[in-house]
Amino acid sequence: MIKEKTTVLEEEKLNRTVARIAHEIVERNFDLSKIVLVGILRRGVTFAKMLRDQIFEFENVSVPMGVLDVSLYRDDLTEIGAKPIVKETELGVEVANKNVILCDDVIFTGRTARAAIDATLSFGRPKTIQLAVVVDRGHRELPIKPDYVGKNIPTSLSELISVRFKEYDGETRIVICENAD
Repeated sequence: MIKEKTTVLEEEKLNRTVARIAHEIVERNFDLSKIVLVGILRRGVTFAKMLRDQIFEFENVSVPMGVLDVSLYRDDLTEIGAKPIVKETELGVEVANKNVILCDDVIFTGRTARAAIDATLSFGRPKTIQLAVVVDRGHRELPIKPDYVGKNIPTSLSELISVRFKEYDGETRIVICENAD
């Protein structure tokens, strides 16, 4: 059983964190016409939308955004189940010669990010691939480091980070949970 332990960021602070990351993206990528945001299903998509909205608010530039399902690119696909549900990947944007910014809610072992890189490369050869995450909780198993991090939250292996968004969870905040078993 999963038990909520503590709230790390409430909605207002989480929104400010996303705004800061959007500023960092704009500062690092001078030519905004070369940026493509790619949200990793599920909560990475919400994060990418929030970044896109913030960039538009700051720069009055509409950055294209795609959605990526990394299920078929995971190295643990057989561990998920006999018939994993794979959602359609609708990038809907050209990634060749673009600065692709992969967006995810939490980075943990790095395996999802690696799968997202592989999936992105199957659509073309970007100029760069950058990684933006709301939370970096540590415990990397692969040598992957995000370019943009909202909050570093060191955790034990028994703890979980839950980035909650209204569209999925009815609330927006970041929570540390733990196994109560």
